[in-house]
Amino acid sequence: MTQSLRASGAGDPRASGATPLVDMRDICISFGGVHAVDHVSVDLHPGEVVGLLGHNGAGKSTLIKILSGAYGADSGEIFINGERAEINNPRDARAYNIETIYQTLALADNLDAASNLFLGRELVTPLGLVDDAAMEAETRRIMARLNPNFHKFSDPVSALSGGQRQAVAIARAVYFDARILIMDEPTAALGPHETRMVAELIGQLKADGIGIFLISHDIHDVMQLCDRASVMKNGKLVGTVDVADVTDDDLLSMIILGKQPGSDAG
Repeated sequence: MTQSLRASGAGDPRASGATPLVDMRDICISFGGVHAVDHVSVDLHPGEVVGLLGHNGAGKSTLIKILSGAYGADSGEIFINGERAEINNPRDARAYNIETIYQTLALADNLDAASNLFLGRELVTPLGLVDDAAMEAETRRIMARLNPNFHKFSDPVSALSGGQRQAVAIARAVYFDARILIMDEPTAALGPHETRMVAELIGQLKADGIGIFLISHDIHDVMQLCDRASVMKNGKLVGTVDVADVTDDDLLSMIILGKQPGSDAG
């Protein structure tokens, strides 16, 4: 089952020794004396999905909020395409083609797919009026590539399934040139069919060379959707492993015991 659901890509993106899309080095941040992220380094390559695993409070969401500009690191460096990046707010992150898809998806339920895709960035006619026809045409174009079976362009997104809503949120990020995508629990509360739909969407993104950080506490999610997994515990990085080389139990041991596969429990 794991192999059948795993999003497919075009081989190992690290095989050629290419420069990472993202390289977060020695990142630290504390809140009230508590080390939420303690000297953590992770990277991400084009066409790769890296899962960030750990219990609530492990630091995975805090780490990724530093990349998305929601938090500023106390120390450490971020490199985007091999160049030092200054990310102080979400606008800076978008300038580096980083987009975040939160678990809530941040969609306006009463609006259709096109209105959500262009929400706050509407296309306008030469007279300055909202160009609904152009926005729908662009939405149909991007959805035809991401999810050819999507046809509910005139329905409010409240009427869409969970997988279809994910497709709209992903389309919005991709249309605005995301090269680095942060996905927060993308299959939460989805059934098997919807999870497969999201896996197919992720496979399309990988084929397009987009790198994805996937935040999850679900081991099965990571085994199905990711190429590598970085496990955090108590703000520290336990380790990063190739998903193909580990078992569910290996990941569980990393999460609970904070030890890497093959190491002694003591």
